[in-house]
Amino acid sequence: MIDMPSTDALRRIRRVALGDFVHRSALKFPERIAVVDGDTRLAYRELDARSSRFAHHLLATLGSGRQIGMLCANSADMVVAYNGIHKSGNVWVPVNLRLDVAAIDYILRHAEVSAVVVDEAFHAAPGIADMLAALGVPLIVTMSTQATAAITNAVTLAQAESGQSAGLPDLALDADAPALIMYTSGTTGHPKGVVHSHASVAAALMGNLGGFAYTEQDVFSGVLPLFHCAQHCLAATAHVAGACVVLLRGFVPDEVRASIKKEKYTVFTGLPMMYAALLAEPTFRCDEHMRLCIYAMAPIPKPLIPQIAARMSANVQLATGQTEMYPGTMTFRPLEHPGLDANYWGVSLPHNETAVMDDEGRLLGPGEPGEIVHRGANAMLGYLKDPQATAAAQRFGWHHTGDLGMWGPGGQMMFLDRKKDMIKTGGENVASVKVEAVLLSHPGVAAAGVIGLPHPRWAEAVCAFVVKKPGAELDEAGVLAHCRQHLGDFEVPKLIRFVEALPATSTGKVQKHLLRKQFADVAAQAFGA
Repeated sequence: MIDMPSTDALRRIRRVALGDFVHRSALKFPERIAVVDGDTRLAYRELDARSSRFAHHLLATLGSGRQIGMLCANSADMVVAYNGIHKSGNVWVPVNLRLDVAAIDYILRHAEVSAVVVDEAFHAAPGIADMLAALGVPLIVTMSTQATAAITNAVTLAQAESGQSAGLPDLALDADAPALIMYTSGTTGHPKGVVHSHASVAAALMGNLGGFAYTEQDVFSGVLPLFHCAQHCLAATAHVAGACVVLLRGFVPDEVRASIKKEKYTVFTGLPMMYAALLAEPTFRCDEHMRLCIYAMAPIPKPLIPQIAARMSANVQLATGQTEMYPGTMTFRPLEHPGLDANYWGVSLPHNETAVMDDEGRLLGPGEPGEIVHRGANAMLGYLKDPQATAAAQRFGWHHTGDLGMWGPGGQMMFLDRKKDMIKTGGENVASVKVEAVLLSHPGVAAAGVIGLPHPRWAEAVCAFVVKKPGAELDEAGVLAHCRQHLGDFEVPKLIRFVEALPATSTGKVQKHLLRKQFADVAAQAFGA
């Protein structure tokens, strides 16, 4: 046996720490722009120096190994702050700004945060100031104006940085130590805190770097919220490569189109509905500089893919992932597989392995449906303070996604449905995403959500809630006729309702539990259930 004890010196030499990536890119590309935020253009040299200064402030005031909450919208200040948290050996706890005050309060208390980084504008939102005052921890205010002076127990980010060293803190960080806690959106009960280490996030960044061939010449979109794993992973991967990320506060099609053209994006990542909105302007195209378009998080209407390829980039890819398996996990190139529908997830990225498993832990072969499972260095450490949920997610030595799938042609993964969203009707299983894909292929449909609702004869009935495209002349008979052309009889919706909008998360995922709750009485009225 070889005995090689991990010394303090060895930990320093071999350390894997998320803040180091910005530092290393700054050594190679000091004047290259790392972040664009409106009129702010932050070079790597400045991002490295500012985040190190903030790290030294945290070390001086709080020490290391503490949880630091964050209530921020996309901004250069936010990127400075979370890199500073990582450099100081503290744990970043970003919070979804769209949650209600009670949910935000729960997350900050459950994570036992020792300080909160908060945008001045968000601090002024109803109920937030009182909630943070009751929490009683120091505040670091970003995107600040003179109003920050009136906030008790607060300093601005600029004040926190002032007078501190711009040098990288010399810490013996453990690669497996927690680096961040991201809370999943809970469909029932409280959200769960997903704990990731420096090593697990770094594995995802390095795998993405190779899997999507990113370089320092790339300019990334930053339209999704950085408090979610998808956009954070994209921005962090950009900073591993020495590339640039252009941050926007939200998705406004005219603003995004203008930003794409002005900054000459090479990589755009968005929800399918974002692509549809961008391409709704018939004169818009950016194929002269865009080299990669990534779609994620929601089913994409198949007719949209050739439009993206013709007017944005011929390189169109799906990227999958989840908070527990830091993204991405798999990628699919639809133009290379024209015979496969939009619910294929493709093949694994290099940093993780994917399989299909039955309930007894047997790995299944092609054509056999089961749960999609992963293993790899990008897996979470576990759920904070929830050993039972952690054990359930990690049984049989694989991470269990809760997604159903099977291996299809050419070793491509076909996503069937979320386990909880599979509809059982008349003894048959109906994948809600399959029905949604057919609905989305109708030229008049902008969005669709399909759920099972109680039925006295079939146990559950396939029910579709459809958002029309502006100006579309669409009725129930036309939608049903379209569905009958592409679906089996048992898969055709027994109920269709047109709605103005679907309840969705900030990343565009339809919240089906809210659909079920909102339309529970519809089944009773329509079916007598």
